[in-house]
Amino acid sequence: MGKKKDRNREAGRAIKQQDMLFAVIGIGRFGFAVAEEMAKKGYDVIVVDKDKQAIDLASEFTENAFLTDDLSYENLKSAGIGEADCVIIGMAGHLEDSVLTTMNVKKLGVKRIIAKANSAEHGEILRLLGAEVVHPEHDMGVRLASRLSSPNVIEYLSLSDELDLVEITLTSAVEGKTVQQLNIRQNFGLNIVAVSHNGAITADIRPDTSLHAQDTVTVIGRKTDIKRFENYLNR
Repeated sequence: MGKKKDRNREAGRAIKQQDMLFAVIGIGRFGFAVAEEMAKKGYDVIVVDKDKQAIDLASEFTENAFLTDDLSYENLKSAGIGEADCVIIGMAGHLEDSVLTTMNVKKLGVKRIIAKANSAEHGEILRLLGAEVVHPEHDMGVRLASRLSSPNVIEYLSLSDELDLVEITLTSAVEGKTVQQLNIRQNFGLNIVAVSHNGAITADIRPDTSLHAQDTVTVIGRKTDIKRFENYLNR
């Protein structure tokens, strides 16, 4: 098993003890994007892949890049996967490899495993193994459809079958009103997470915070309540 750079795990964890340790196994487009973004956010990241070019690119943002085509329990343990707080399994093209890797990561005692699936059946198998499942292409399609069907929605994230987190552009319906006057929690059952005004974003939401047309608010709540709020904005 090849390793781009030696890793002093104890020293690394001492420096970043306030952070979680992430690992990404399989750094295609999905896995690479996850690993790179987590590294940009200041987290320690381990990456494992069989493609030398991908590992060379990953070594630009992490010292913990491992080259191997053998994702056995022993090799994953040697790479430090068992020390990770969260492991993302980004390879989904071969069902057997995906399942066996998930099983090995589970055997290493990792508490949170997130695995990419290419189909509903694949996802069901991974769930039975104890992994959280993502369907990147499907999820992107759902997000795009939600944005297209709701003209005020800028960004959309489904947290569960009932709960969504969305960024919504406000209209003249709320012009000049304060958060207290709008009373979005009582009237719509939503909680405001952040407000953006003229490009400045704040999460310090006060009762006297003024809201204006073209501001954006990030809210969390049930899908039906978010839809009621959208209807109110477009009345």
